[in-house]
Amino acid sequence: MSVSTTSRHTALHDEHAVLGASFTDFGGWDMPLKYGSELAEHRAVRTAAGLFDLSHMGEIRVTGPDAARFLNTALVGNLAAVAVGRAKYSLICTPEGGIIDDLISYRLAEHEYLVVPNAGNAPDVLAALQERAAGFDVIVADESADTSLVAVQGPAAQAILQELASAEQQELIAGLKYYAAAPATVAGIDVLLARTGYTGEDGFELYVPDAQAVPLWKALLESGPGLGLVPCGLACRDSLRLEAGMPLYGQELTRDITPFEAGFGRVVSFKKEEDFVGRTVLEARRAAGVGRKLVGLRGEGRRAARGHYPISVDGEVVGEVTSGALSPTLGYPIALAYVDNEHAEPGTQVQVDLRGKPVPFEVVSLPFYQRGQ
Repeated sequence: MSVSTTSRHTALHDEHAVLGASFTDFGGWDMPLKYGSELAEHRAVRTAAGLFDLSHMGEIRVTGPDAARFLNTALVGNLAAVAVGRAKYSLICTPEGGIIDDLISYRLAEHEYLVVPNAGNAPDVLAALQERAAGFDVIVADESADTSLVAVQGPAAQAILQELASAEQQELIAGLKYYAAAPATVAGIDVLLARTGYTGEDGFELYVPDAQAVPLWKALLESGPGLGLVPCGLACRDSLRLEAGMPLYGQELTRDITPFEAGFGRVVSFKKEEDFVGRTVLEARRAAGVGRKLVGLRGEGRRAARGHYPISVDGEVVGEVTSGALSPTLGYPIALAYVDNEHAEPGTQVQVDLRGKPVPFEVVSLPFYQRGQ
């Protein structure tokens, strides 16, 4: 696969090449798409574990006495209410209420947060935070260029990390709650360990300085195969997140979409006192309601809907697919789509235009897949 000569490389790029990865440009980064079979990688995460390089993600550290109040102004969520050692999913919006990015923020100390934006949006998020920091006693520091992020996702993720940890650290790993983070030592390497992910499975994300990325990656690869660990690329990451009903920026989320259309109205905190960016518009949008919603679609047969395919009811276009695939886990086509409100209820029958042929799909509740089902 050809890639742009201007794509950036993570600290693990050579390791991926040695493993025979196929590469693709993603958010300006030359990233592994798959190492062999994307279907096998997908199934490994659902049944055992997958190892991902996510070092293209951004890392922005916010410190200072006003850190909590600042983030409550810059983001739509209530970051001041997050306990030290916990994380929160939130959104950063434009003054018009559109979504600049969805991101996770970890509260590492009373006056310290780590904000993690998506790869392609990291420069925009950094610029917005730096601009919005005016008047606050905070430091907004971009650590993306010096930080690597490795993820272990799947039912065996905890056991794999525990094999590389001391007895004390094994207890820490086992006791770490979902959407929590703590300093830890894995394979003799100090990491920030977070129990978060983007696959619908249990899993961990490990933040390390770039210099420690290769030793950590190799230690996990050498220890994990006995428990079914395989290296995984972005192709299966996309199919995994789709099954879990998780949005992808640029497809389900854009600057033209508000949190309410995307089904994330619960993420917006109107109880906090801060006048966060976009608040006035979002309050009005909440009161007025929205005309379309993000829904799940389930199809029959084997033909998958893809992004931008039109959706119709009785010959009238009522929406558009944003993401779609034949689900490797469920065995039938699934898709995320925006449809008009009157056709957004689960059970509604619609048709998706699959390259000129209308094919029946049904609106269903999200997520499509939940672990343990």
